[in-house]
Amino acid sequence: MFQGFSRSSHLPARTGELVTAHGAVRTPAFVAVATRASVKGVEPGVLASLGLELLIANSYHLHLRPGEDVIAALGGLHGFSGWHGPTMTDSGGFQVFSLGAGKVHGVGKVASIFPGEEPAPRPVGGASLVRLSEDGAWFRSVVDGSEHTFTPESVILTERKLGADIILPLDECTSPIHDHAYTRAAMARTHRWARRARGAFHLLANDPAFPNPDQELFGIVQGGAYEDLRRESARVIADMGFDGFAIGGSLGRSKDDMWRVLDWTVPALPPEKPRHLLGIGELEDMFAAVARGVDTFDCAAPTRMARNGSVFLRDAPRHRIHLRNAAFRTDERPIDPACDCPTCSAHSRAYLQHLCRSGELAYYRLATIHNLRFLVRLLDDIRTAIANDRFEALAAEWGFPLP
Repeated sequence: MFQGFSRSSHLPARTGELVTAHGAVRTPAFVAVATRASVKGVEPGVLASLGLELLIANSYHLHLRPGEDVIAALGGLHGFSGWHGPTMTDSGGFQVFSLGAGKVHGVGKVASIFPGEEPAPRPVGGASLVRLSEDGAWFRSVVDGSEHTFTPESVILTERKLGADIILPLDECTSPIHDHAYTRAAMARTHRWARRARGAFHLLANDPAFPNPDQELFGIVQGGAYEDLRRESARVIADMGFDGFAIGGSLGRSKDDMWRVLDWTVPALPPEKPRHLLGIGELEDMFAAVARGVDTFDCAAPTRMARNGSVFLRDAPRHRIHLRNAAFRTDERPIDPACDCPTCSAHSRAYLQHLCRSGELAYYRLATIHNLRFLVRLLDDIRTAIANDRFEALAAEWGFPLP
C-alpha cells in the first residue's frame, strides 16, 4: 500500500507513494477537505485538473445527510460525487468532540485553533450535546434534532457503505484543557474502540454489497499533549496491525506543543506504513510535519481563508494577501504572476476584489482554485527538495527554519 522513495539525510522527511484502489498519491501530500463529499465551491473535475490526488470526507456529516445508504446505492462516494481519485473518510470523532468537550471548553484540538493568529473569543461553558459511554457516542442531529448513536461497529459499517479508500475508526478526541487522568482514560477507550473497529472491519471484508471492497483501515493515535500517553498510544495502535496511522486529538496549547507531539509519536510508528496528521495544514505546519516524517495532512483552513478573502502569495508577508484591501481596487496583476492556475491565468486582483466585496459566488470558486493549486505546487516543490536532499534549504527559503 505504501512505498518509500527518498529521504532527507538529516531529517525523517521522506517521499513515497500511497497506493489505493482508486489510484496512487505521491507523498508528502496535502489532502483537500471535502466534508460533505464536496470541496466548497469547486467541482471534482477541476480539483483533479489542479493536481489534487486525495480528498477527505466526513462520515458524521454524510450520515446525517444524505445518509450512507443513499450514497451506497449511488455507487459510494466515487459514484455519488464524481470524484474518481483516492478518498478518505474521517469517523466523525472530532465532530463528536466539537459538540461535547470542545463546546464545553470553547477550544479545538489546539487551544488556539489557528495558532499564529489571534483567534476570535470563544464561548466557554456551553452545554455538551453529546453523551459518551463505553458503547459509543450519543448525540442529536444538528440537521433535524433526531437522535443518533455512533459505536465503533456502526461507524465502520457507515464507512464501508461510503466506500472511501482509507477509513478511520471512531475515537475519543480530548481537549487541550483535559488533565492527564482524563486524557489517559479517553486514550484507553480509544484503544478499546480501535480493537472493536478492527473486528468489525474484518467481519465486513470482501462483502460485494459494499461499493469498495479494497478499503484500508488506519488507526488513530491519541494521548493529548502528554509525552507518556502519546508514546503509549503510538505503541499500542502500531501493534494492532492497521494499514496506516493517523495522529489526532488534542495537539496542545501552541505550535511548539504540536511539534513535540509529533516528535514523540512518529518515531514509534512503523516506518513502512503511511502517517496522516488530522486537521492541521497551514504552510508552516506542512514544513514542520513533513520534517518529522508525516506523509499526508488535511486542513480546511486554506479553502476557508480563500472564501474570506485571503489568497496565497509566496513573497507577501505571511505568504498571503487579503483581497478586500483597498490597495487592490485597481490592481491589474493576477494574484501571483508565477501561478499557472485558471484564476491567475484569466483574472486580475482588481476583479477578484470586486467579486469578493460584492459577495459574488464566483469569487469563492476562483479564490479556492488558486489556494488549492498553490498548495499542490508547494508540495511538488517539497517532494523534489526531499529527493534532492535540500528540504531544509527549501524550508529556510520560505522563512520556516526547521528545529
